Amino acid sequence: MRLGLCQINPTVGDLEGNVGRIIDAAREARSRGAEWAIFPELALCGYPPKDLLERTGFIDSVKRQTLRLASLLPKGFPVLVGFVDQQECESGRRLYNAVALIEDGGIRERIYKRLLPTYDVFDEDRYFEKGDTAGVVEVKGVKFGITICEDAWNDAGKSFRRHYHENPVRDCIDKGADVIINVAASPFTLTKRVERERLLSDIAKHYKRPLAFVNQVGGNDNLVFDGNSSVFSADGEVSARAKAFEEQILVSDLFAAGAVAADRETDASAVLDALVLGTRDYVHKCGFTSVALGLSGGVDSALVACIAARALGPDRVLAVALPTRYSSEASVRDAEALVSALNIRYLKITIDQIFQSYLDELGPALDMLGRAPAKDVTFENVQSRIRCATLMSISNRLGCLLLNTGNKSETASGYCTLYGDAIGAIAVIGDLTKTAVYRVAREVNRRADRCVIPESILTKAPSAELRPNQTDQDSLPPYHLLDAILEKFVEQGRSIREIIDLGFDAATVKNVASLVYQNEYKRGQMPPALIVTDKAFGPGRRFPIAHRYRD
Repeated sequence: MRLGLCQINPTVGDLEGNVGRIIDAAREARSRGAEWAIFPELALCGYPPKDLLERTGFIDSVKRQTLRLASLLPKGFPVLVGFVDQQECESGRRLYNAVALIEDGGIRERIYKRLLPTYDVFDEDRYFEKGDTAGVVEVKGVKFGITICEDAWNDAGKSFRRHYHENPVRDCIDKGADVIINVAASPFTLTKRVERERLLSDIAKHYKRPLAFVNQVGGNDNLVFDGNSSVFSADGEVSARAKAFEEQILVSDLFAAGAVAADRETDASAVLDALVLGTRDYVHKCGFTSVALGLSGGVDSALVACIAARALGPDRVLAVALPTRYSSEASVRDAEALVSALNIRYLKITIDQIFQSYLDELGPALDMLGRAPAKDVTFENVQSRIRCATLMSISNRLGCLLLNTGNKSETASGYCTLYGDAIGAIAVIGDLTKTAVYRVAREVNRRADRCVIPESILTKAPSAELRPNQTDQDSLPPYHLLDAILEKFVEQGRSIREIIDLGFDAATVKNVASLVYQNEYKRGQMPPALIVTDKAFGPGRRFPIAHRYRD
């Protein structure tokens, strides 16, 4: 049987647009020989719809558009599509994360998601009632067990921790399923892109059934969906795989033999593709066409400029240099070399005179309030806030979106200025540690086969250049050490004592942990960061701001 896996990029809330995408994809799948087609989880409304689900008008529109979709799809061609269904139930919670099997102008079957994740970035139990029966449907003489994303992540015998008592996959097999279908909106992370394929392969192999997995692609807010829709043979081999980070209609024979090569993309390459896609969709889905960013001559802003140019095109990116007396000539030259290599728009505004006015007017007033502390960063932060005001003025005038250029190491340690470099609509590299930033920056050059990002940017000591001869390591541990501790403390959730026991210097670990705890209030005001790791700052890490825990 030839199945069409329709890996589309829906926009949350664009119901008419998503219906159009589904119809076009279904027609293409049929024209290419598919006998029926499947679409991602909640493809009709986009995932995740969040509190749109609490608006009755939105739910009514979903209902109307679902019926409209059924009437417009090709007749005699079954289509399985994710949508929000509304049904009465004893608990009074009437919404279901559902899929509809549409055929000949109507909904033939409705199947409800049974496992509703409430960990990390997921909060589905807030909105949905869970299904209580295994979904098995017959299409052209074959019985298909239908699971929705998380339903496949609780299969017995796997190496990860089980979250639920139920096993929807096994229940489908018990009801006679010949093939397992998993329709998903499974976000990208570096770990998940490997773990997910291994999990699905294990399921196919364990039950000796072919398995088809269709995943959403695209960016919605700070989530990036990588696609990678795949077909697994009954022995667990990947027999067909869609492209990562691109829309594609994959038509494959479920029972054909053969295997495709494993995905050889490096972590740095996958992250670069994810951030390009996430940036493009965030800008476009928010209704903007162009962006601006501050360009310092350092590696962070250089990488963000490269990502933006790839995502939107060079003519849609404005890089703004904002030097003061502390900005080195080398940094300005590096910024201009990058601009030339990318062919992006460029503006240089020297803000030293504005900075001097703060020194002249604010300095005496502050002195009247008392002596400055030994490590006074007041006027370092003033420079950052002047840059913020300048960049926002440009954003207002041009109607473009402002990109944040900060990294995860800075955000974790509080090495950023509120209402200064912490501004922006989206933190493009906000989930990359500084060492990861360098790896992805080198990937940019590797792909271009030339130094788009000047080698001097990649080799000089990082510096905020807010005082004479400043380097980041004046205030922070060396980044390779800082990031190693942050990975264990933030991403793995290890305690201070556990990290020290791994051989890290006790004073350094305690200092890093203290910085993380002390700066929670800053992260509560930061722009959303595109997520690429298993524990990003944002909705997947719900830490109290005011607390006294210190381990």
